[in-house]
Amino acid sequence: MSNVAIVGATGAVGQEFLKILAERKFPVDELRLLASKRSAGKRIAWQGQELEVQETTHESFKGIDIALFAGGSASTEYARSAVDSGAVVIDNSSAFRLDPEVPLVVPEVNPEDVKWHKGIISNPNCSTIIMAVALKPIYDLAGIRRVVVSTYQAVSGAGREGIEELGAQVKAWSQGEELISSVFPHQIAFNLVPRIDVFQEGDYTKEEWKMVKETQKIFHVPSMAITATTVRVPVFRSHSESINVETDRLVSVSEIREALSKAPGVVVIDDPSKDHYPMPWFSSDKDEVYVGRLRKDYSIDQGFNMWVVGDQIRKGAATNAVQIAELLL
Repeated sequence: MSNVAIVGATGAVGQEFLKILAERKFPVDELRLLASKRSAGKRIAWQGQELEVQETTHESFKGIDIALFAGGSASTEYARSAVDSGAVVIDNSSAFRLDPEVPLVVPEVNPEDVKWHKGIISNPNCSTIIMAVALKPIYDLAGIRRVVVSTYQAVSGAGREGIEELGAQVKAWSQGEELISSVFPHQIAFNLVPRIDVFQEGDYTKEEWKMVKETQKIFHVPSMAITATTVRVPVFRSHSESINVETDRLVSVSEIREALSKAPGVVVIDDPSKDHYPMPWFSSDKDEVYVGRLRKDYSIDQGFNMWVVGDQIRKGAATNAVQIAELLL
């Protein structure tokens, strides 16, 4: 049994941590719920107990074995204190992902990297996780030369505020009222915003660079050629990705389909004649990564296209973190 702390317990990912620990019957002895000062004192029901949320401080981690950090500035502020108290931190923020001393882990792809942690293990970006799960069986089968990915990311990727903003805008639109945007740089209802996070080098966004650099680190292939365009769409939950892959060796679409069908954490839904393909509403609240629209790219010899969908709060965040905790056990 482990003593587990959740930092950011009242947010969207923190709430999902609670759900997944229960669903997966993770062996919890004590569960400590931590959050910001303004959330302290709230009471949350879990597994027949009522737990009080405590304010996160540098002393919050005494006696804790595993600390699940939901993300945000709390990671840079408190993760080292948790490690100093003897806990292993599984961190959902971007703070440590590209640190060469910190493993960046997707259990279906590189579980062995957990072994060399020095107190902190990073959970990759949600879009990166979903893509990496789908790429792994292809990488094992035929190698990967190049990846071109465009994402269609749900508003819940921006947290509870993102969900509330889309809901409020749809309601305002239906009542002929003014649509107010504060979470996203433009109206998100009935619109697409081709910017997630801040613009960085080469006018790519931070989210786009995350998908490039994190994927290279997870696969231990710094030369893997990847280019990304990330887009926020008016969908509440589950990210979708259009992925074009060029493999190292020539393989058929049927070989790729077979490899994906056998891969852990992947479900292939691909029957165009019956309009069967993955969609966000279908994948919401599920842990698997769904793949469909598999087809050859006739513009290059060793290329093909696929459509990939996954729940970014579950597999893209909380489930992946709990799976890492299971590897630690």
